[in-house]
Amino acid sequence: MRPYKDKPSQGVRFGNAPLPDDVERLLSQVEERIGDVPALLALAEITGRTTPEPGEGETARLWEILASLAAVDVAAARVFEPHLDAGAILKQAGQEALFEGTWGVFAAEGHGHALEARKTVQSAQGTTAVVLSGSKPWCSLAGYLDHAIVTAKTQSGSRQAFAVDLRLPGVKVEEPLWISHGLREIPSGTVHFTDVPAVPVGEPGWYFERPGFAWGGIGVAACWLGGAVGLLRTFKDALAHREPDQIALSGLGEADRLLVSGVELLRRAAAGIDGGTLGDGEDGNNAWAYALRARGNVVAIVERIQEIVGENLGPGPLARDEGHAKRVSDLRLYVRQHHGQRDDAQLGSLVLKGTTAW
Repeated sequence: MRPYKDKPSQGVRFGNAPLPDDVERLLSQVEERIGDVPALLALAEITGRTTPEPGEGETARLWEILASLAAVDVAAARVFEPHLDAGAILKQAGQEALFEGTWGVFAAEGHGHALEARKTVQSAQGTTAVVLSGSKPWCSLAGYLDHAIVTAKTQSGSRQAFAVDLRLPGVKVEEPLWISHGLREIPSGTVHFTDVPAVPVGEPGWYFERPGFAWGGIGVAACWLGGAVGLLRTFKDALAHREPDQIALSGLGEADRLLVSGVELLRRAAAGIDGGTLGDGEDGNNAWAYALRARGNVVAIVERIQEIVGENLGPGPLARDEGHAKRVSDLRLYVRQHHGQRDDAQLGSLVLKGTTAW
């Protein structure tokens, strides 16, 4: 019998169907490679060839995989998620043939950093090409990756996505300053581009306007929720080795209630995406409005579970359990990709425009 079969499932399920054997095998392989970024990227590259993509009928299964990866190791999910997202973006653009090697998605903006795309004429061929120049902040794992989808400002002033080979001359990956103990193996630094050839992915504005942008944002929330599953499993295991009092049982019950509501939220979102009811309309099914609601609610659930587990387990595991301390630090930093009240302000503006079901 294969070794992974000897272990209980590490998966996070959004329904009654068990995770396939290949996913359980993947989770065991990831567990053996925690902290080994090149090995995790190699697994991500293989996994990306067969993983479902959002909107194609198995969105819940995709998010189960992401949540399950985060339940094993939050940083591992942080390796897989952008690679899988890049594959989905390229397919949505009709450019899936580009999806070879390992990928990242660099769409963040930062003060003092600007990346510009301009068309140039290649005199030998007499054709036009696009080159990127400038800098892009918050580029996770850039030094390990083969390719990335990056957003840049075009000559017309709009923002557009481009596929770029990070191994080309003209790409300089800055050594990131990374003080945090969270996601230590996933440092995010600045990448500098000097006349680097790039391939447009979609038309100007397409990257942010497509429903898939919102779907990818909910996929990140699935990772956050999976990290909370890992914390809750540690809490439950600790209670199995002592007689829990009413406060501990209350904490476990509240955390379970919150976690199950988060799973149901994502399950319904996946069904809406696959059923075509979570698109880009101007009503309560607006994809980005739904994503803002889902992400905000998941963050609230995750942060409350972090509080419950921390209060009940005390300082011991944080000081002496390396795996638990790593999960706490990784997850606390990862959920800060949510912009808190600023995201709620975005949602509020959509509500004023009529994007609500109430």
